[in-house]
Amino acid sequence: MTKPVLLTLGSLSVATIAIFLAVLPAETAQDPAQAAGAYEAPVDVDTAGLPGPRQPIFYRHDVHAGQYEMDCRYCHFSVEVSASAGLPTVSTCMGCHIIAGAANPEVQKLRDAWFERRPIEWVEVHKLAPFVRFPHNVHVRPEAELECQDCHGPIDRMPQVYQFASLKMGWCLTCHEEKEATIDCTACHY
Repeated sequence: MTKPVLLTLGSLSVATIAIFLAVLPAETAQDPAQAAGAYEAPVDVDTAGLPGPRQPIFYRHDVHAGQYEMDCRYCHFSVEVSASAGLPTVSTCMGCHIIAGAANPEVQKLRDAWFERRPIEWVEVHKLAPFVRFPHNVHVRPEAELECQDCHGPIDRMPQVYQFASLKMGWCLTCHEEKEATIDCTACHY
């Protein structure tokens, strides 16, 4: 009796990928070259002319959150339970990009990181002063009546993310006053 061989790619196995492909609707199954063509704008471009810091991988929020309408929480997994929104791990990205976007040079950078088992060193975009605390989990509660775009701007239309709002005390206090949230100093400075 022979044992089945299970080839793994990080946390994904060939069996997992085969099951995924088997249940994928025929009209969405694409070869890698077609999947890469789903991007409406070129991805192997010099992003220096775009607002915001240049990232190690040109991650298109306008494509993922805009065109594909992915929920922010898919990548920013800890936003509801932690002070930090969290950044996706390489394995989160590879959940789709093990198949999608094979011909895309930016996806290839991601795949290289995956196979080399190294994290992506994202550049921080939304910077607060070191004496300020912004607990994301408090701000995304239903009673806060806030959307990600209220602070981060039209993220679904940004090819490269930039800091939309000043994030200075006056800007925050204006929102707190409008929403009748606390303006106690210790709410943000602790």
